[in-house]
Amino acid sequence: MSTIQPVILTDHHDVLLGFYTKLFGAEEIFRVPAEGPVFYLGLRIGDSDLGLVAKEDAGSGAAPRILLSIAVDDVDETLGRVEALGGSVDGGPNDMPWGQRVAHIKDPDGNPVNLTQQIPVR
Repeated sequence: MSTIQPVILTDHHDVLLGFYTKLFGAEEIFRVPAEGPVFYLGLRIGDSDLGLVAKEDAGSGAAPRILLSIAVDDVDETLGRVEALGGSVDGGPNDMPWGQRVAHIKDPDGNPVNLTQQIPVR
């Protein structure tokens, strides 16, 4: 269990579950209730947890109040799959002076996500 767990409010559980599963290999580890319409989905991505909570009319027009930064093996390869899974690409990839390759995307609900990959510092 993560000490701090980001939670996304959404009215598109199925869409976000598919996006995070297919792009980052997320695994569903918890569901409430166990049967019927879902209120909460607990996902595990690597050694971290992410929650999806049902909220009718969560909307995507408001300014984002969360930014997920997710480490991947290959930013360029991952970036190439974002739009096919319903997300959008905002920028990058760029090599940063602190040793990361970074690209900026949005998930299908419009939540900002940074894709990061460690690279050798030059």
